[in-house]
Amino acid sequence: MNLPIVYDHQYVVPLPDGHRFPMGKFSLLYELLLKEKIIDFNDIYTPKLPENSLLELVHCPDYITGYCQGTLTDKAQRRIGLPWSEALVKRTCIAVGGTILTAKLALKFGLACNTAGGTHHAFPNYGSGFCIFNDLAIATCVLQQLKLVQKVLIIDLDVHQGDGTAKIFENDETVFTFSMHCESNFPREKQKSDLDVALPKGLDDDGYLQILSKYLPDLLSEIKPDLILYDAGVDIHANDHFGKLSLTDTGIYRREMLVLSSCIAEGYPVASVIGGGYAKDLKSLVYRHSLLHRAAKDVYKFYQL
Repeated sequence: MNLPIVYDHQYVVPLPDGHRFPMGKFSLLYELLLKEKIIDFNDIYTPKLPENSLLELVHCPDYITGYCQGTLTDKAQRRIGLPWSEALVKRTCIAVGGTILTAKLALKFGLACNTAGGTHHAFPNYGSGFCIFNDLAIATCVLQQLKLVQKVLIIDLDVHQGDGTAKIFENDETVFTFSMHCESNFPREKQKSDLDVALPKGLDDDGYLQILSKYLPDLLSEIKPDLILYDAGVDIHANDHFGKLSLTDTGIYRREMLVLSSCIAEGYPVASVIGGGYAKDLKSLVYRHSLLHRAAKDVYKFYQL
């Protein structure tokens, strides 16, 4: 058995020309992984649309209905930052289904990767920052409801704080939220994760990895989670349009190897999502996202999962 990968062709829907969100990266990532034989067709799992009842484990029914029917206010839509369409509604929901499936596969095989996900700015009653429904939170609650897990650790290494996730689980002792993010970046008003590590602008590979290495081992030994959800945003890269850190491709790969090998070596299953990444040069951006899957494949093989 090879590393399980989750993908659906509905991960990509049309956006207006020139839109800041690089929607095309999801299909391009899938194509690159196949082309470079990081995965093959037998490794790919297709998600299902989740029932509204699963979305309601995290989000308010009125918000779900308003978004799905296209009746949110203009202000609420602007806060999300993506133009509403029926196709985007389906895309949003199937991506949530993808993270739910990735989490289930991680429990079965030890490690699994989505080719989308990481919508950590979505709050129970509103969306924000290109995030509509919080896939990390929903997947966590679904697996807890199914009694597949009790304690969950969310490792969020996107350059932006996982504010929605932090708010959702602020009073939930069964979920530990760890966000390591650029201090002077979106969102302006930060929430309180269980552990927040705010990074200075311009931090490079070695500085970043030293800080992460300081916190990760203690987190694992103290939390002892049944499952880890890992948001592997690549907007920490020096050339990212919305990032303010200075990591290289090599630094990102080292980060993925550090996180995945540390977790797997201790016996904790990991479900990974790709998180944020923004650049006009889609080829370079897609390569950065593929570093997660390259590292995951190496770790999966090394530990003979």
